Amino acid sequence: MNESILQKTAADRAEELPGARLEHPFGPDWEVFKVRGKVFMLMTEIPGRPVVILKADPGEALALREHNNHITPGYHMNKKHWITLEGGEGVTEEFVRELVTDSYRLVVAHLRKAEQPVDPDTYGGATRAAR
Repeated sequence: MNESILQKTAADRAEELPGARLEHPFGPDWEVFKVRGKVFMLMTEIPGRPVVILKADPGEALALREHNNHITPGYHMNKKHWITLEGGEGVTEEFVRELVTDSYRLVVAHLRKAEQPVDPDTYGGATRAAR
């Protein structure tokens, strides 16, 4: 998957998620997706390379970085809790959609129950079970 398709796939998935909103708080070069005011995905270009920056469980983030050379620590984010995804061979639409959903669920899980647009323990469970 090339980088422009990567960002379109990620944005399309983010827009499907309940309560998700696109904002541009850092200017037009940064697309920031939030749920209830909390960031779950950012998209920008790192010197000419379109990337997607996502929240990830620390243990899973480490495993993802170790097993996929298209995933690095989060650009301008906490390196333990965020990953940067670039397009490339082996990066599939299903994988991108799953990573975006996982990031969203992690953020939703930390919202107060009354603010959660979905149950983070069950939302998107079908994609996680396929792993």
